[in-house]
Amino acid sequence: MTPLPRGIILAATPLGNIDDATPRLRQALAEADYIAAEDTRRTRNLAQALGVELRGQVLSNFDHNEQDRVEQLIHHARTATVVVVTDAGMPIVSDPGFPLVAAAHDAGVPITCFPGPSAVPVAIALSGLHVGKFAFDGFAPRKSGARRAWLESLITEERAVCFFESPHRIAATLAEAVEILGPNRRAVVARELTKIYEEVRRGTLAELADWTAGGIKGEITCVIEGALPETRTIELPELIAQVNELVAGGERLKTACATVAAAHKVSKKELYDAVLRSRQ
Repeated sequence: MTPLPRGIILAATPLGNIDDATPRLRQALAEADYIAAEDTRRTRNLAQALGVELRGQVLSNFDHNEQDRVEQLIHHARTATVVVVTDAGMPIVSDPGFPLVAAAHDAGVPITCFPGPSAVPVAIALSGLHVGKFAFDGFAPRKSGARRAWLESLITEERAVCFFESPHRIAATLAEAVEILGPNRRAVVARELTKIYEEVRRGTLAELADWTAGGIKGEITCVIEGALPETRTIELPELIAQVNELVAGGERLKTACATVAAAHKVSKKELYDAVLRSRQ
């Protein structure tokens, strides 16, 4: 096997199934001079499970200290091999690593990647949705206001969108997605990918919201299918008229705006503001 190069190596680690570890990951862990790990204990446990003895120095490199580690790791990488690993999957993909890679480019320090598992392409491949083009948005925003704004940005997004979510927030996120994107938009919720209890549930947003309302566990990756291209453009006055008709029938204004916006793939906020302006 080719000796490890000097510089920085980004190495993907298994999502859950230890057999997904590549020979190059094993070599990197065994031969690196320094290992920058998101969680040093989990990295040592991984090495033990792989039967690999770590001869290099293991350094913590996680969200709250990675910026402070940059100068030290760049210094080491000029003359030695620094391997960057995270808890599961590919570094930088919603995991630590970006500040170091950016600094390495600026400093002229060699960087390479030992590719391997990542939840994003796994979920995309398993989704059974139209994913010829897709976007990855990392973790969905935690706060409801920011999350709703993010979901509104997907109303007319024709690419599929992949994102991570916490088991504690997935039900709320999908309930808001039903309200904003409509109940019939298709999606997939994948949990515990490559692990013993792997589950990939495909359905409409309404179906998935009902399923997650009872609570689910594990690490979750979601894919929402892109919006279908509109064949006819609905003018704003017609949308306002539809909202007013629903309000006249007894619906609250915000609910009526959400219903019409989801049906025609427009921003609920912009429609709501337009209705208010029309009443002045």
